[in-house]
Amino acid sequence: MKARVYTLVLAVGVMLAVGACKSYDELLPNPNVAGEDKAVPPSLILPQIQFDIYSQGDGGPFTQVHRWNQFSVSNNLYYGGQNQYNWTNTTTLYGTLKNVNQMDLQATKSLGTAINAYTALAKFFRAYIFVWQAARTGDTPALQAGQGLADLDPSYDAQKAVYARSLALLDTANTILGSLAASTALPATISGDIYYNNDLTKWRKVINTFKLRVLVSLSKRVADNADLTIPQQFAAIINNPTQYPIMASNADNLNFVFNSAYNTYPHTPNDANNQYQFEGLPYLSITTATQDPRTFVFATPAPAQLTAGKKVSDFTAYIGADISKAIGDLYTEGASAGPSGKYSYTNDQRYYGSVVGPEPYIIMGYSEMNFNIAEAINRGWVPGASAETYYLKGINASLSFYGLTEGQTYTIGDQGGKTLGTTTISISNFLANPGVVYKGNNPEGLEQILNQKYVAFHQNSGYEAFYNWRRTGLPKSFVATGGGINSSGKIPRRWQYPVDEQTYNTANYKAAVMSQFNGTDDLNMDTWLTK
Repeated sequence: MKARVYTLVLAVGVMLAVGACKSYDELLPNPNVAGEDKAVPPSLILPQIQFDIYSQGDGGPFTQVHRWNQFSVSNNLYYGGQNQYNWTNTTTLYGTLKNVNQMDLQATKSLGTAINAYTALAKFFRAYIFVWQAARTGDTPALQAGQGLADLDPSYDAQKAVYARSLALLDTANTILGSLAASTALPATISGDIYYNNDLTKWRKVINTFKLRVLVSLSKRVADNADLTIPQQFAAIINNPTQYPIMASNADNLNFVFNSAYNTYPHTPNDANNQYQFEGLPYLSITTATQDPRTFVFATPAPAQLTAGKKVSDFTAYIGADISKAIGDLYTEGASAGPSGKYSYTNDQRYYGSVVGPEPYIIMGYSEMNFNIAEAINRGWVPGASAETYYLKGINASLSFYGLTEGQTYTIGDQGGKTLGTTTISISNFLANPGVVYKGNNPEGLEQILNQKYVAFHQNSGYEAFYNWRRTGLPKSFVATGGGINSSGKIPRRWQYPVDEQTYNTANYKAAVMSQFNGTDDLNMDTWLTK
Protein backbone atom coordinates (compact mmCIF):
# COMPACT_ATOMS: atom_id res chain seq x y z
CA MET A 1 0.00 0.00 0.00
CA LYS A 2 2.86 2.41 0.83
CA ALA A 3 4.35 1.93 -2.62
CA ARG A 4 1.02 2.64 -4.30
CA VAL A 5 0.44 5.80 -2.27
CA TYR A 6 3.98 6.97 -3.07
CA THR A 7 3.34 6.43 -6.75
CA LEU A 8 0.13 8.45 -6.54
CA VAL A 9 1.85 11.34 -4.76
CA LEU A 10 4.71 11.36 -7.25
CA ALA A 11 2.43 11.18 -10.27
CA VAL A 12 0.08 13.89 -9.11
CA GLY A 13 3.08 15.96 -8.11
CA VAL A 14 4.25 15.78 -11.71
CA MET A 15 0.80 16.86 -12.89
CA LEU A 16 0.89 19.84 -10.56
CA ALA A 17 4.35 20.73 -11.82
CA VAL A 18 3.00 21.05 -15.35
CA GLY A 19 -0.01 23.02 -14.23
CA ALA A 20 -2.46 20.11 -13.93
CA CYS A 21 -3.26 20.81 -17.58
CA LYS A 22 -6.14 19.10 -19.29
CA SER A 23 -4.44 18.71 -22.67
CA TYR A 24 -0.83 17.85 -23.43
CA ASP A 25 -0.80 19.43 -26.90
CA GLU A 26 1.14 22.44 -25.59
CA LEU A 27 3.89 20.14 -24.31
CA LEU A 28 4.57 18.70 -27.74
CA PRO A 29 7.78 19.77 -29.52
CA ASN A 30 7.68 22.81 -31.76
CA PRO A 31 9.03 21.76 -35.18
CA ASN A 32 10.04 25.38 -35.90
CA VAL A 33 12.41 25.55 -32.94
CA ALA A 34 15.82 23.93 -33.29
CA GLY A 35 16.50 21.15 -30.81
CA GLU A 36 12.86 20.50 -29.89
CA ASP A 37 12.75 16.91 -31.10
CA LYS A 38 11.82 14.95 -27.98
CA ALA A 39 8.34 13.48 -27.69
CA VAL A 40 6.33 13.81 -24.48
CA PRO A 41 6.71 10.43 -22.74
CA PRO A 42 3.43 8.53 -22.46
CA SER A 43 4.19 7.95 -18.77
CA LEU A 44 3.65 11.68 -18.21
CA ILE A 45 0.20 11.64 -19.83
CA LEU A 46 -1.07 8.42 -18.24
CA PRO A 47 -1.55 9.75 -14.66
CA GLN A 48 -3.76 12.63 -15.81
CA ILE A 49 -5.96 10.22 -17.78
CA GLN A 50 -6.24 7.97 -14.73
CA PHE A 51 -7.13 10.89 -12.45
CA ASP A 52 -9.86 11.95 -14.89
CA ILE A 53 -11.33 8.43 -14.75
CA TYR A 54 -11.64 8.89 -10.99
CA SER A 55 -13.03 12.45 -11.12
CA GLN A 56 -15.55 11.40 -13.82
CA GLY A 57 -15.71 14.84 -15.39
CA ASP A 58 -17.76 16.09 -12.43
CA GLY A 59 -14.99 17.28 -10.14
CA GLY A 60 -14.91 14.08 -8.12
CA PRO A 61 -17.43 11.45 -7.07
CA PHE A 62 -18.20 13.03 -3.69
CA THR A 63 -19.78 16.16 -5.14
CA GLN A 64 -23.40 15.34 -5.95
CA VAL A 65 -23.18 11.83 -7.38
CA HIS A 66 -24.00 9.90 -4.23
CA ARG A 67 -27.04 12.01 -3.48
CA TRP A 68 -28.31 11.03 -6.92
CA ASN A 69 -27.47 7.44 -5.97
CA GLN A 70 -29.56 8.15 -2.81
CA PHE A 71 -26.84 7.04 -0.42
CA SER A 72 -26.82 10.44 1.27
CA VAL A 73 -29.48 13.10 1.71
CA SER A 74 -28.92 16.78 2.51
CA ASN A 75 -31.02 18.62 5.07
CA ASN A 76 -29.60 22.10 4.52
CA LEU A 77 -29.50 23.87 1.15
CA TYR A 78 -26.68 26.23 2.12
CA TYR A 79 -24.31 23.94 4.02
CA GLY A 80 -25.30 20.48 2.90
CA GLY A 81 -26.11 21.10 -0.74
CA GLN A 82 -29.23 20.12 -2.62
CA ASN A 83 -30.88 16.81 -3.27
CA GLN A 84 -32.67 17.67 -6.48
CA TYR A 85 -32.06 15.82 -9.71
CA ASN A 86 -31.57 19.14 -11.43
CA TRP A 87 -28.93 18.25 -13.97
CA THR A 88 -29.21 19.51 -17.53
CA ASN A 89 -26.21 19.39 -19.89
CA THR A 90 -23.70 16.65 -19.30
CA THR A 91 -20.04 17.24 -18.68
CA THR A 92 -17.71 15.37 -21.02
CA LEU A 93 -14.50 13.39 -21.05
CA TYR A 94 -13.54 14.62 -24.53
CA GLY A 95 -10.48 16.39 -23.12
CA THR A 96 -9.44 13.10 -21.55
CA LEU A 97 -10.02 11.35 -24.87
CA LYS A 98 -7.66 13.81 -26.54
CA ASN A 99 -4.98 12.92 -23.99
CA VAL A 100 -5.63 9.21 -24.55
CA ASN A 101 -5.01 9.69 -28.27
CA GLN A 102 -1.87 11.66 -27.54
CA MET A 103 -0.56 9.00 -25.14
CA ASP A 104 -1.14 6.35 -27.78
CA LEU A 105 0.65 8.41 -30.43
CA GLN A 106 3.64 9.22 -28.23
CA ALA A 107 3.99 5.60 -27.11
CA THR A 108 4.07 4.41 -30.71
CA LYS A 109 6.68 7.05 -31.58
CA SER A 110 8.93 6.43 -28.59
CA LEU A 111 8.67 2.62 -28.59
CA GLY A 112 8.76 2.19 -32.32
CA THR A 113 5.77 -0.13 -32.48
CA ALA A 114 1.99 0.19 -32.36
CA ILE A 115 1.80 -3.01 -30.32
CA ASN A 116 2.62 -1.88 -26.80
CA ALA A 117 1.01 -1.69 -23.37
CA TYR A 118 0.13 2.00 -23.61
CA THR A 119 -1.79 1.30 -26.81
CA ALA A 120 -3.71 -1.49 -25.07
CA LEU A 121 -4.59 0.85 -22.19
CA ALA A 122 -5.56 3.54 -24.70
CA LYS A 123 -8.14 1.18 -26.17
CA PHE A 124 -9.52 0.50 -22.70
CA PHE A 125 -9.72 4.21 -21.89
CA ARG A 126 -11.45 4.96 -25.20
CA ALA A 127 -14.04 2.26 -24.51
CA TYR A 128 -14.52 3.60 -20.97
CA ILE A 129 -15.02 7.17 -22.23
CA PHE A 130 -17.36 6.22 -25.08
CA VAL A 131 -19.54 4.11 -22.76
CA TRP A 132 -19.49 6.85 -20.12
CA GLN A 133 -20.73 9.41 -22.66
CA ALA A 134 -23.28 7.16 -24.39
CA ALA A 135 -24.80 6.02 -21.08
CA ARG A 136 -25.54 9.63 -20.20
CA THR A 137 -26.80 11.07 -23.48
CA GLY A 138 -27.58 8.42 -26.12
CA ASP A 139 -26.00 8.65 -29.58
CA THR A 140 -22.64 10.38 -29.25
CA PRO A 141 -19.52 11.25 -31.24
CA ALA A 142 -17.11 8.33 -30.95
CA LEU A 143 -15.42 7.21 -34.16
CA GLN A 144 -14.50 10.78 -35.12
CA ALA A 145 -14.27 12.18 -31.57
CA GLY A 146 -11.14 13.47 -29.86
CA GLN A 147 -9.33 14.57 -33.02
CA GLY A 148 -8.99 18.22 -32.05
CA LEU A 149 -8.48 20.60 -34.95
CA ALA A 150 -8.46 17.67 -37.34
CA ASP A 151 -12.23 17.26 -36.90
CA LEU A 152 -14.17 20.05 -35.24
CA ASP A 153 -17.62 18.68 -36.08
CA PRO A 154 -17.53 14.92 -35.53
CA SER A 155 -20.58 12.95 -36.57
CA TYR A 156 -22.69 11.11 -33.99
CA ASP A 157 -22.52 7.35 -33.73
CA ALA A 158 -25.67 5.44 -32.85
CA GLN A 159 -25.64 4.35 -29.22
CA LYS A 160 -25.73 0.70 -30.29
CA ALA A 161 -22.69 1.23 -32.53
CA VAL A 162 -20.84 2.95 -29.67
CA TYR A 163 -21.38 -0.05 -27.43
CA ALA A 164 -20.44 -2.54 -30.15
CA ARG A 165 -17.24 -0.65 -30.91
CA SER A 166 -16.38 -0.32 -27.23
CA LEU A 167 -16.77 -4.05 -26.67
CA ALA A 168 -14.47 -4.67 -29.63
CA LEU A 169 -11.90 -2.23 -28.23
CA LEU A 170 -11.91 -4.05 -24.90
CA ASP A 171 -11.44 -7.39 -26.61
CA THR A 172 -8.48 -6.06 -28.59
CA ALA A 173 -6.94 -4.48 -25.49
CA ASN A 174 -7.12 -7.81 -23.68
CA THR A 175 -5.60 -9.60 -26.68
CA ILE A 176 -2.70 -7.13 -26.91
CA LEU A 177 -1.84 -7.44 -23.22
CA GLY A 178 -2.02 -11.23 -23.54
CA SER A 179 0.36 -11.12 -26.50
CA LEU A 180 2.77 -8.84 -24.67
CA ALA A 181 2.83 -11.13 -21.65
CA ALA A 182 3.82 -14.04 -23.87
CA SER A 183 6.45 -12.13 -25.88
CA THR A 184 10.06 -11.30 -25.21
CA ALA A 185 10.45 -9.11 -28.28
CA LEU A 186 7.71 -6.51 -27.69
CA PRO A 187 7.69 -3.64 -25.14
CA ALA A 188 5.54 -4.90 -22.30
CA THR A 189 5.98 -2.32 -19.54
CA ILE A 190 4.49 1.01 -18.53
CA SER A 191 5.38 3.65 -15.95
CA GLY A 192 3.48 6.40 -14.20
CA ASP A 193 0.55 4.13 -13.28
CA ILE A 194 -1.13 5.55 -10.14
CA TYR A 195 -3.48 2.59 -9.67
CA TYR A 196 -1.57 -0.68 -10.04
CA ASN A 197 2.06 0.46 -9.89
CA ASN A 198 2.54 -0.62 -13.53
CA ASP A 199 1.20 -4.15 -13.05
CA LEU A 200 -0.23 -5.08 -16.46
CA THR A 201 -1.63 -8.37 -15.17
CA LYS A 202 -4.03 -6.40 -13.01
CA TRP A 203 -4.89 -4.06 -15.88
CA ARG A 204 -5.83 -7.04 -18.02
CA LYS A 205 -8.23 -8.12 -15.26
CA VAL A 206 -9.70 -4.61 -15.18
CA ILE A 207 -10.32 -4.62 -18.92
CA ASN A 208 -12.25 -7.90 -18.84
CA THR A 209 -14.09 -7.00 -15.63
CA PHE A 210 -15.19 -3.73 -17.21
CA LYS A 211 -16.41 -5.66 -20.24
CA LEU A 212 -18.63 -7.73 -17.92
CA ARG A 213 -20.06 -4.48 -16.52
CA VAL A 214 -20.78 -3.16 -20.02
CA LEU A 215 -22.43 -6.41 -21.15
CA VAL A 216 -24.71 -6.49 -18.10
CA SER A 217 -25.67 -2.87 -18.74
CA LEU A 218 -27.04 -4.05 -22.11
CA SER A 219 -29.46 -6.54 -20.54
CA LYS A 220 -32.54 -4.80 -21.97
CA ARG A 221 -31.19 -5.15 -25.51
CA VAL A 222 -30.50 -8.90 -25.54
CA ALA A 223 -33.76 -10.03 -27.12
CA ASP A 224 -33.96 -7.42 -29.89
CA ASN A 225 -30.23 -7.16 -30.72
CA ALA A 226 -29.03 -10.72 -31.20
CA ASP A 227 -26.20 -9.47 -33.43
CA LEU A 228 -24.47 -7.99 -30.38
CA THR A 229 -24.08 -11.54 -28.97
CA ILE A 230 -24.35 -10.19 -25.42
CA PRO A 231 -24.88 -13.50 -23.55
CA GLN A 232 -22.33 -15.29 -25.72
CA GLN A 233 -19.63 -12.67 -25.07
CA PHE A 234 -20.36 -12.77 -21.35
CA ALA A 235 -20.18 -16.57 -21.21
CA ALA A 236 -16.93 -16.58 -23.18
CA ILE A 237 -15.24 -14.54 -20.45
CA ILE A 238 -16.54 -16.69 -17.60
CA ASN A 239 -15.77 -19.98 -19.33
CA ASN A 240 -12.23 -19.11 -20.44
CA PRO A 241 -10.31 -17.49 -17.55
CA THR A 242 -6.96 -18.08 -19.25
CA GLN A 243 -7.92 -15.99 -22.24
CA TYR A 244 -10.03 -13.57 -20.20
CA PRO A 245 -8.60 -13.13 -16.68
CA ILE A 246 -10.89 -11.19 -14.35
CA MET A 247 -10.61 -9.86 -10.80
CA ALA A 248 -9.92 -12.56 -8.22
CA SER A 249 -10.20 -10.60 -4.94
CA ASN A 250 -10.48 -7.12 -3.47
CA ALA A 251 -6.75 -6.78 -4.07
CA ASP A 252 -7.61 -6.39 -7.77
CA ASN A 253 -10.04 -3.49 -7.20
CA LEU A 254 -9.53 -0.41 -9.33
CA ASN A 255 -9.08 1.93 -6.36
CA PHE A 256 -8.26 5.60 -6.00
CA VAL A 257 -6.06 5.86 -2.91
CA PHE A 258 -6.22 9.11 -0.95
CA ASN A 259 -3.16 10.70 0.62
CA SER A 260 -2.42 13.58 2.94
CA ALA A 261 -0.20 15.50 0.53
CA TYR A 262 -2.21 16.04 -2.65
CA ASN A 263 -5.51 14.13 -2.68
CA THR A 264 -7.11 14.15 0.73
CA TYR A 265 -10.32 12.33 1.56
CA PRO A 266 -13.39 14.49 0.81
CA HIS A 267 -14.43 14.39 4.50
CA THR A 268 -11.94 15.30 7.21
CA PRO A 269 -11.98 16.00 10.96
CA ASN A 270 -12.31 19.70 10.10
CA ASP A 271 -15.43 19.13 8.00
CA ALA A 272 -18.65 20.02 9.84
CA ASN A 273 -20.83 18.86 6.95
CA ASN A 274 -21.99 15.69 8.71
CA GLN A 275 -24.63 17.53 10.70
CA TYR A 276 -26.27 18.46 7.40
CA GLN A 277 -26.27 15.01 5.82
CA PHE A 278 -28.39 11.92 6.47
CA GLU A 279 -28.06 8.38 5.24
CA GLY A 280 -30.51 7.57 2.45
CA LEU A 281 -33.72 5.57 2.73
CA PRO A 282 -33.02 2.90 0.05
CA TYR A 283 -29.74 1.76 1.58
CA LEU A 284 -30.92 1.54 5.18
CA SER A 285 -34.26 0.00 4.25
CA ILE A 286 -32.36 -2.92 2.71
CA THR A 287 -29.65 -3.33 5.34
CA THR A 288 -31.87 -3.02 8.41
CA ALA A 289 -34.45 -5.47 7.03
CA THR A 290 -31.77 -8.14 6.59
CA GLN A 291 -29.70 -7.41 9.74
CA ASP A 292 -26.78 -6.40 7.56
CA PRO A 293 -23.76 -5.36 9.69
CA ARG A 294 -22.81 -2.76 7.05
CA THR A 295 -25.59 -0.70 8.65
CA PHE A 296 -23.18 0.05 11.51
CA VAL A 297 -20.32 0.88 9.14
CA PHE A 298 -22.13 3.74 7.44
CA ALA A 299 -24.80 5.06 9.78
CA THR A 300 -25.47 6.35 13.27
CA PRO A 301 -28.64 5.40 15.14
CA ALA A 302 -31.36 8.03 14.79
CA PRO A 303 -31.44 10.15 17.98
CA ALA A 304 -35.22 9.81 18.36
CA GLN A 305 -34.92 6.02 18.33
CA LEU A 306 -32.38 6.08 21.16
CA THR A 307 -34.60 8.46 23.10
CA ALA A 308 -37.39 5.92 22.69
CA GLY A 309 -35.20 3.35 24.45
CA LYS A 310 -33.67 1.39 21.62
CA LYS A 311 -30.07 0.16 21.84
CA VAL A 312 -27.34 1.05 19.36
CA SER A 313 -27.28 -2.61 18.29
CA ASP A 314 -30.97 -2.53 17.29
CA PHE A 315 -31.26 -2.41 13.50
CA THR A 316 -34.65 -0.70 13.79
CA ALA A 317 -32.89 2.30 15.36
CA TYR A 318 -31.38 3.19 11.99
CA ILE A 319 -33.69 5.28 9.79
CA GLY A 320 -32.88 6.56 6.32
CA ALA A 321 -34.14 9.85 4.92
CA ASP A 322 -36.46 10.12 1.91
CA ILE A 323 -34.77 12.25 -0.77
CA SER A 324 -38.11 13.18 -2.33
CA LYS A 325 -39.09 15.28 0.68
CA ALA A 326 -38.66 19.04 0.66
CA ILE A 327 -35.31 20.00 2.16
CA GLY A 328 -37.01 22.24 4.73
CA ASP A 329 -39.09 19.32 5.97
CA LEU A 330 -35.99 17.14 6.22
CA TYR A 331 -34.30 19.81 8.33
CA THR A 332 -37.30 20.16 10.62
CA GLU A 333 -37.79 16.43 11.05
CA GLY A 334 -34.25 15.35 11.60
CA ALA A 335 -31.53 17.97 11.46
CA SER A 336 -31.34 18.32 15.21
CA ALA A 337 -28.67 16.11 16.74
CA GLY A 338 -30.75 16.09 19.90
CA PRO A 339 -33.44 13.61 20.93
CA SER A 340 -35.92 14.82 18.29
CA GLY A 341 -33.69 13.81 15.38
CA LYS A 342 -35.64 11.42 13.17
CA TYR A 343 -32.93 10.17 10.80
CA SER A 344 -29.53 8.49 10.84
CA TYR A 345 -26.40 10.43 10.00
CA THR A 346 -23.23 9.21 8.32
CA ASN A 347 -20.88 7.41 10.71
CA ASP A 348 -18.75 10.33 11.90
CA GLN A 349 -16.10 8.22 13.62
CA ARG A 350 -15.34 6.31 10.44
CA TYR A 351 -15.84 8.87 7.67
CA TYR A 352 -14.77 12.14 9.29
CA GLY A 353 -11.82 10.89 11.30
CA SER A 354 -8.89 11.16 8.90
CA VAL A 355 -7.57 13.21 5.99
CA VAL A 356 -6.81 9.99 4.09
CA GLY A 357 -10.16 8.35 4.80
CA PRO A 358 -11.06 4.89 6.07
CA GLU A 359 -10.70 3.16 2.70
CA PRO A 360 -9.83 3.93 -0.93
CA TYR A 361 -12.51 4.89 -3.41
CA ILE A 362 -13.58 1.96 -5.59
CA ILE A 363 -13.91 2.92 -9.24
CA MET A 364 -14.68 -0.67 -10.18
CA GLY A 365 -14.45 -3.59 -7.79
CA TYR A 366 -14.44 -7.32 -7.24
CA SER A 367 -17.72 -7.25 -5.33
CA GLU A 368 -19.57 -5.60 -8.22
CA MET A 369 -18.05 -8.05 -10.67
CA ASN A 370 -19.44 -11.00 -8.74
CA PHE A 371 -22.91 -9.47 -8.67
CA ASN A 372 -22.69 -8.82 -12.41
CA ILE A 373 -21.83 -12.48 -12.97
CA ALA A 374 -24.62 -13.60 -10.63
CA GLU A 375 -27.10 -11.41 -12.54
CA ALA A 376 -25.99 -12.82 -15.89
CA ILE A 377 -26.36 -16.39 -14.63
CA ASN A 378 -29.78 -15.57 -13.19
CA ARG A 379 -30.76 -14.31 -16.65
CA GLY A 380 -29.56 -17.55 -18.24
CA TRP A 381 -26.47 -16.23 -19.98
CA VAL A 382 -24.00 -18.73 -18.50
CA PRO A 383 -25.56 -22.22 -18.47
CA GLY A 384 -24.31 -24.55 -15.77
CA ALA A 385 -22.86 -21.84 -13.54
CA SER A 386 -24.14 -21.05 -10.04
CA ALA A 387 -25.59 -17.58 -9.50
CA GLU A 388 -25.72 -18.23 -5.76
CA THR A 389 -21.96 -18.83 -5.63
CA TYR A 390 -21.16 -15.46 -7.19
CA TYR A 391 -23.93 -13.71 -5.25
CA LEU A 392 -22.35 -14.85 -1.98
CA LYS A 393 -18.87 -13.96 -3.22
CA GLY A 394 -20.11 -10.45 -3.92
CA ILE A 395 -21.60 -10.07 -0.45
CA ASN A 396 -18.54 -11.45 1.33
CA ALA A 397 -16.18 -9.31 -0.74
CA SER A 398 -18.08 -6.19 0.30
CA LEU A 399 -18.09 -7.21 3.97
CA SER A 400 -14.37 -7.88 3.78
CA PHE A 401 -13.66 -4.53 2.10
CA TYR A 402 -15.14 -2.77 5.13
CA GLY A 403 -13.16 -4.94 7.54
CA LEU A 404 -16.13 -6.77 9.03
CA THR A 405 -15.54 -10.17 10.63
CA GLU A 406 -17.65 -12.64 12.59
CA GLY A 407 -17.83 -11.83 16.32
CA GLN A 408 -16.12 -8.47 15.91
CA THR A 409 -16.89 -5.77 18.50
CA TYR A 410 -17.88 -2.64 16.61
CA THR A 411 -18.03 0.82 18.19
CA ILE A 412 -21.09 2.97 17.46
CA GLY A 413 -20.91 6.76 17.63
CA ASP A 414 -23.29 9.67 17.23
CA GLN A 415 -23.40 12.44 14.65
CA GLY A 416 -20.56 14.31 16.34
CA GLY A 417 -18.33 11.27 16.80
CA LYS A 418 -19.10 10.63 20.46
CA THR A 419 -19.12 6.92 21.35
CA LEU A 420 -22.58 5.62 22.19
CA GLY A 421 -21.83 1.95 22.70
CA THR A 422 -20.79 -1.21 20.89
CA THR A 423 -22.37 -4.08 19.00
CA THR A 424 -21.21 -7.56 18.04
CA ILE A 425 -20.99 -8.25 14.32
CA SER A 426 -22.85 -11.36 13.21
CA ILE A 427 -22.20 -12.17 9.58
CA SER A 428 -23.72 -15.63 10.05
CA ASN A 429 -27.08 -14.17 11.15
CA PHE A 430 -27.03 -11.82 8.19
CA LEU A 431 -26.30 -14.55 5.64
CA ALA A 432 -28.99 -16.78 7.17
CA ASN A 433 -31.62 -14.05 6.98
CA PRO A 434 -34.53 -15.14 4.74
CA GLY A 435 -34.16 -11.93 2.76
CA VAL A 436 -30.55 -12.80 1.96
CA VAL A 437 -30.70 -16.58 1.35
CA TYR A 438 -30.75 -16.86 -2.45
CA LYS A 439 -34.19 -17.62 -3.84
CA GLY A 440 -33.08 -19.05 -7.15
CA ASN A 441 -32.77 -18.04 -10.79
CA ASN A 442 -36.06 -16.18 -10.87
CA PRO A 443 -37.25 -12.57 -10.44
CA GLU A 444 -36.99 -12.83 -6.64
CA GLY A 445 -33.39 -13.99 -6.88
CA LEU A 446 -32.59 -11.21 -9.35
CA GLU A 447 -34.02 -8.65 -6.95
CA GLN A 448 -31.77 -10.00 -4.19
CA ILE A 449 -28.70 -9.74 -6.41
CA LEU A 450 -29.49 -6.17 -7.42
CA ASN A 451 -30.31 -5.13 -3.84
CA GLN A 452 -26.98 -6.46 -2.62
CA LYS A 453 -25.15 -4.86 -5.52
CA TYR A 454 -26.74 -1.54 -4.56
CA VAL A 455 -25.59 -1.93 -0.95
CA ALA A 456 -22.06 -2.74 -2.11
CA PHE A 457 -22.03 0.43 -4.26
CA HIS A 458 -22.47 2.66 -1.18
CA GLN A 459 -20.32 5.76 -1.74
CA ASN A 460 -18.27 4.19 -4.58
CA SER A 461 -18.31 3.28 -8.28
CA GLY A 462 -19.54 6.60 -9.62
CA TYR A 463 -23.02 6.52 -11.15
CA GLU A 464 -23.35 2.72 -11.27
CA ALA A 465 -25.98 2.56 -8.53
CA PHE A 466 -28.14 5.04 -10.43
CA TYR A 467 -27.54 3.33 -13.79
CA ASN A 468 -28.53 -0.05 -12.36
CA TRP A 469 -31.75 1.40 -10.94
CA ARG A 470 -32.51 3.15 -14.25
CA ARG A 471 -32.03 -0.13 -16.12
CA THR A 472 -33.88 -2.48 -13.77
CA GLY A 473 -36.10 -0.44 -11.44
CA LEU A 474 -34.28 -2.05 -8.51
CA PRO A 475 -33.96 -1.62 -5.64
CA LYS A 476 -37.66 -0.96 -5.26
CA SER A 477 -36.89 1.28 -2.30
CA PHE A 478 -35.12 3.76 -4.63
CA VAL A 479 -37.33 6.88 -4.50
CA ALA A 480 -38.40 7.76 -8.05
CA THR A 481 -40.99 10.52 -7.62
CA GLY A 482 -41.79 13.37 -5.26
CA GLY A 483 -41.73 17.13 -4.93
CA GLY A 484 -38.23 17.23 -3.49
CA ILE A 485 -36.72 15.50 -6.54
CA ASN A 486 -37.20 18.47 -8.90
CA SER A 487 -39.95 20.67 -10.32
CA SER A 488 -41.33 17.80 -12.41
CA GLY A 489 -41.34 15.41 -9.45
CA LYS A 490 -39.54 12.63 -11.33
CA ILE A 491 -35.96 11.55 -11.93
CA PRO A 492 -34.59 12.33 -15.42
CA ARG A 493 -33.65 9.38 -17.63
CA ARG A 494 -30.65 10.99 -19.31
CA TRP A 495 -28.52 14.12 -19.58
CA GLN A 496 -28.78 16.72 -22.31
CA TYR A 497 -25.91 17.03 -24.77
CA PRO A 498 -22.92 19.24 -23.87
CA VAL A 499 -23.25 22.96 -24.54
CA ASP A 500 -20.16 22.87 -26.75
CA GLU A 501 -21.80 20.25 -28.97
CA GLN A 502 -24.85 22.45 -29.38
CA THR A 503 -22.70 25.50 -30.13
CA TYR A 504 -19.92 24.14 -32.33
CA ASN A 505 -21.32 20.92 -33.76
CA THR A 506 -24.84 22.22 -34.30
CA ALA A 507 -25.91 20.32 -37.41
CA ASN A 508 -24.85 16.92 -36.08
CA TYR A 509 -26.31 17.71 -32.66
CA LYS A 510 -29.69 18.64 -34.13
CA ALA A 511 -29.74 15.53 -36.32
CA ALA A 512 -29.02 13.30 -33.30
CA VAL A 513 -31.75 14.93 -31.23
CA MET A 514 -34.24 14.63 -34.07
CA SER A 515 -33.52 10.95 -34.75
CA GLN A 516 -33.77 9.95 -31.08
CA PHE A 517 -36.05 12.43 -29.30
CA ASN A 518 -38.25 14.00 -31.98
CA GLY A 519 -36.21 17.17 -32.04
CA THR A 520 -36.19 17.97 -28.31
CA ASP A 521 -33.14 17.25 -26.14
CA ASP A 522 -35.48 15.74 -23.56
CA LEU A 523 -34.16 14.72 -20.14
CA ASN A 524 -37.11 12.44 -19.51
CA MET A 525 -36.91 10.25 -22.61
CA ASP A 526 -35.15 6.90 -22.61
CA THR A 527 -32.35 6.17 -25.03
CA TRP A 528 -31.88 2.93 -26.98
CA LEU A 529 -30.01 1.52 -23.97
CA THR A 530 -32.91 1.68 -21.51
CA LYS A 531 -36.10 1.71 -23.62
